[in-house]
Amino acid sequence: MRASRLMSLVLLLQARGGMTAAELADELEVSERTVHRDMLALSEAGVPVYADRGRGGGYRLLDGYRTRLTGLDRAEAEALFLSGVPAALREMGLQDVAAAARLKAAAALAPALRDAPATAAQRFHLDAPGWFAGDDPPPAALAPLARAVWRDRRVSAVYKDVLRVLEPYGLVLKAGVWYLAARHRGRFLIFRVHRFGEISVLEETFDRDQDFDLAAFWAEQAAAFARSLLREEITLRLTERGVRMLRHVADPAAVPDAMASLQEDGTVRLAVESLPVAFSQVLRFGPEAEVLAPPRLRAMVADAAARMTRLYDGPDSSP
Repeated sequence: MRASRLMSLVLLLQARGGMTAAELADELEVSERTVHRDMLALSEAGVPVYADRGRGGGYRLLDGYRTRLTGLDRAEAEALFLSGVPAALREMGLQDVAAAARLKAAAALAPALRDAPATAAQRFHLDAPGWFAGDDPPPAALAPLARAVWRDRRVSAVYKDVLRVLEPYGLVLKAGVWYLAARHRGRFLIFRVHRFGEISVLEETFDRDQDFDLAAFWAEQAAAFARSLLREEITLRLTERGVRMLRHVADPAAVPDAMASLQEDGTVRLAVESLPVAFSQVLRFGPEAEVLAPPRLRAMVADAAARMTRLYDGPDSSP
């Protein structure tokens, strides 16, 4: 514990140039007396630390006592401090590890780049959860799964009331929801973390498939999931403006196939999740789309159009 604190003292001084005992005590959550004792221990160990007396004084390291990251320019140094999402690290129980890593990286930067963490934080903030998401606590299974992912440990977990032994390969945060990519009986699958029940990290490790690409696997699974929701198909006749509106109205997963089916007269076949969803989409086209099939959807849109006509054909009730 003390060795870690002594290292943190050196890194803090290396990163910030000089700090008072009060500032160091506040940063490390110890007393000023402890800071003075630790500084004495560092000096006795050969670390060139000294104290400036008087107003504005504090502890400093001799100039040149630092390890520098060579080859980093300002843009690269600032980008280094944008590589994590703080809330995600906190939910996985990695906030302390991440803070220590950032501190070491900041300490290793050349003096001219020492303000890179601050300039990055002032200009960019990564907010992963979607809008209107509640401030719910992270899933209980997330922290043990994160440990298992880092250590290549198998886990025994209850998922949808079924006990499974999984090889956890990676975690994905999508719009505030955590997913686990894991191998189960030789197949790679996606699991929603909040659906896990009891979970145990086993001592048994597994050999990772070195060809597994988490980002590519997630992209493929996400695209397949989006396509799987499109269980119905409708046929529309679009105006030129309606064709331009298509990518803004239809489900993104359905647009490529719809455009591939486009005929010269504007007829397209569009995959949709359900007829009620299709109904709301068609209404967004307004007069730029005519429903050709199925008949039920055409009747729904015709009825809506008739009711809208009656609404606007009536006497003007505006003041």
